[in-house]
Amino acid sequence: MKIGDYKLIPVQTGLLKLDGGAMFGVVPKVIWDKTNPADDKNRIEMCSRSLLLDNGKERILIDTGVGQKLSPKLQDIYATDNSEFSLEKSLSEAGYSTDDITTVILTHLHFDHAGGSTYYNEDRKTEITFKNAEYIVQEKHFEWASNPTERDKASFFPENFMPLSEQGRLKMIDGDFKFNDVISLHPVNGHTRNMNVVKISDGNETLLYLADLIAMSSQLHLPFIMSYDLFPLVTLEEKRKYLSEAVEGNWTLFFEHDPYTECIKPGFYKDKYFIKEKFTL
Repeated sequence: MKIGDYKLIPVQTGLLKLDGGAMFGVVPKVIWDKTNPADDKNRIEMCSRSLLLDNGKERILIDTGVGQKLSPKLQDIYATDNSEFSLEKSLSEAGYSTDDITTVILTHLHFDHAGGSTYYNEDRKTEITFKNAEYIVQEKHFEWASNPTERDKASFFPENFMPLSEQGRLKMIDGDFKFNDVISLHPVNGHTRNMNVVKISDGNETLLYLADLIAMSSQLHLPFIMSYDLFPLVTLEEKRKYLSEAVEGNWTLFFEHDPYTECIKPGFYKDKYFIKEKFTL
């Protein structure tokens, strides 16, 4: 797909598993298990899918996946798997290296979205992955991630983002942000404070990178909201807003965590949103 001058390239960074009940909140397992079958530990298959935008001058990466800094214990808990996909491998297969990236947009700083922003060198010291890139994040979200609550502190690993701040590589934004005439960032506050969704639009075609507003296509129904969300009723209204706009404008929705579905066009019928078309870029 091409929007404006940008070629859009999905970047599969790896596989993982999370608890199915946590991913679907109050929805009974008998319902969500049909679309996302659980393993013997009640975990469902997920992925971390980034998106690369290239116009020949700028190469912008949205999110960086889990990365490969997790301890063996956490690798086991989350069943992380880089045997087939990794950030560096997927970039290489698309014809890029980490040095080619000029901007990294971080939707938020949870470990499965910002983990690939840094890596451990041979001496176990933290290095910045994209050495030529500026990293963009909402300032209020960075403040939240730097001082999380007891409820969500397990999602934030300082080694993923503090080196970016300490080395002056973070560009802090506040609220809606127009990167250029095609790319804009918009904060939502249900999942965590000031998470970005990224809108890529040239007036004819629009793609919305949903991050964790709607992590998977099986969560399209409005009440299907993660237990991880700090403010679920806020998520409910944010889903309603963006899904309504997406249906009206015939937008493409891009899913970061859905291992089975990359993109859809949504529809609306009898008070429910549904998948009108499913496709890959």
